[in-house]
Amino acid sequence: MNLDLRRERESATFPTEALTHLLDGGPEKTRRRREIESLALNDPELQHEDLNFMTYSERYDVAVRKSSLMVKKIQEHAISDPEEIMFFKRACLSKKVEPLNLHFSMFKPTLENQCTPEQKEKWLNLSNRMQSIGTYAQTELGHGSFIRGLETTATYDPSTQEFVLNSPTVTSIKWWPGGLGKTSNHAIVLAQLYTQGQCRGLHAFIVPIRKMGTHEPLPGVVVGDIGPKFGYDEVDNGFLKLENIRVPRENMLMRYAKVMPDGTYMKPPSDKLTYGTMVFIRSMIVGESARVLSQACTIAIRYSAVRHQSELKPGAPEPQILDYQTQQYKLFPLLATAYAFCFVGNFMRDMYHRITGDVNDGDYSQLPELHSLSAGLKAFTTWVASAGIEECRMACGGHGYSRSSGLPDIYVTFTPTCTYEGENTVMMLQTARYLFKSYSRAKSGQRLSGTVSYLSDLRNHIQPQQVAGRPPVINIDDVGRLVEAYKLRAASLIEGAAQNYHMELGHRDSKEEAWNSTAIDLVRASEAHCHYVVVKLFAAKLSEITDASIHDVLCTLFQLYALYGITKNSGDFLHAGIFNDQQISQVQQRMKELLAAVRPNAVALVDAFDYPDAILSSVLGRYDGNVYEHMFEWAKRSPLNKTEVHESFYKYLKPLQSKL
Repeated sequence: MNLDLRRERESATFPTEALTHLLDGGPEKTRRRREIESLALNDPELQHEDLNFMTYSERYDVAVRKSSLMVKKIQEHAISDPEEIMFFKRACLSKKVEPLNLHFSMFKPTLENQCTPEQKEKWLNLSNRMQSIGTYAQTELGHGSFIRGLETTATYDPSTQEFVLNSPTVTSIKWWPGGLGKTSNHAIVLAQLYTQGQCRGLHAFIVPIRKMGTHEPLPGVVVGDIGPKFGYDEVDNGFLKLENIRVPRENMLMRYAKVMPDGTYMKPPSDKLTYGTMVFIRSMIVGESARVLSQACTIAIRYSAVRHQSELKPGAPEPQILDYQTQQYKLFPLLATAYAFCFVGNFMRDMYHRITGDVNDGDYSQLPELHSLSAGLKAFTTWVASAGIEECRMACGGHGYSRSSGLPDIYVTFTPTCTYEGENTVMMLQTARYLFKSYSRAKSGQRLSGTVSYLSDLRNHIQPQQVAGRPPVINIDDVGRLVEAYKLRAASLIEGAAQNYHMELGHRDSKEEAWNSTAIDLVRASEAHCHYVVVKLFAAKLSEITDASIHDVLCTLFQLYALYGITKNSGDFLHAGIFNDQQISQVQQRMKELLAAVRPNAVALVDAFDYPDAILSSVLGRYDGNVYEHMFEWAKRSPLNKTEVHESFYKYLKPLQSKL
């Protein structure tokens, strides 16, 4: 064990294991997670050499092998709980993505949620036995986040009781679905339904794309891999062009919307039910933001405790770079953010399952809020986490650029979340529509509930200039007051965006033009709302903690998270009259004090995330801190080092030298 890390752990003011239990949901949950992880990490069949030294094709081959083995091992170990399956898969894959990911995360959940009982019996049996390997084909070359603009068509033919699916344009070719290129033999295809001469909007269809047994593309199906990406080197993201593909009427997912044999259309009780799988993924992405950011923080903070550099005092030993205030300012707010996102991720998971239960009972009343909040928090957390991973990489200096650090892999694997399942700006504008409607309802006197209930409390529509004259009332150390400050900021920006929209209406030709002319204000309002929700949920978690030492350290992180957000958005708080100049200066000074307060516990706080080295897969973030020895060993495994003289010398350099 590196002596610096040993001292860091010995200086912690709280029991690390107890905080791990809190993050997992209890000691038994921790025990079971570790047990599941050990099954994967200690299985010799699931080991492989470093993927960084493989070609694109080799990485895909290894990934398919591991994905297939994972399915078998999960069955052998009788792991059935979805969360435990995820533990096992994460331990197998480390930070990589598998070709079968969409089969399990989107194809099967869509079948579960949108099939009739008869359809479930057929298709879930096939997918559970891996005879039907599926993906989710929604995005097209010409349309992504604006899914109402998708061009793929499914026209019902009552004479044969079949749907005829077509890609009528180049831009309608399905593009990006994971596992589509080479792995899947079925796809859930989102297409515009045409029946009885009318377009009924987007609906989902199960479309066979490859022959069972031979895996060759079916007639009329043009399918393949889209080529190398920024990351995702283990996944065959694909394209799909459909040319008059006929599927039986029963291949339309008909739990909610239905097409009768004669072509009569029966619409669903809510149009948002079609997007249920997307909402599920967006909700899960919030928790994924917490996971990847906590991994990046673990690597950067452990390395910063091991790395010594420069001088604080002339002639003195080089200090740990974690002792530099600038390094603390880079990393500790991100650490606080990772904890905040952990609690928000749990909230979104529980909210999704609760509202899904209500939907199954016929109650669709909370679907709009789930749709709005999952979109907004997906955007908010992925923007912050993506930027945070890159900040952690740069905080590791030059060694962070090496793939041995693990940070480049975390970044290139996670950053697509900012655009898939809805581009983030579009997601924020979707949230803004819900906030705008909620604000209008509150203004008319309706009492709101859920995460927008605060708009009812402020329905007197306090103007910033009215608030600005009040004496300061916010105590920057008071948890409740900080939550109140974020609530006031969100309300102020929502009100401001609404006023600007109505002003634009006066000199625009349409509501749509007025909305577009207010879009910047609307996105900022949505961000402020999401920021408030995160602060509120973090504060609520504090009230549940009974261990005094853990409460103290998490309270410090909460204050750091909240005050950091105030410094980054000080203009909003000043404009709304929530803080004055003097208080903003106090916030900035208090921030420095909180950095010093976090410093003794920084390593223990990342240890509490409890990532085994095999999952973290980082030379810089090793638990034992023996960074340099293992970095040297990693470098020696480079394929270029298999020979002392590379063949290119004889082919190109030696002839060049002989001619000069």
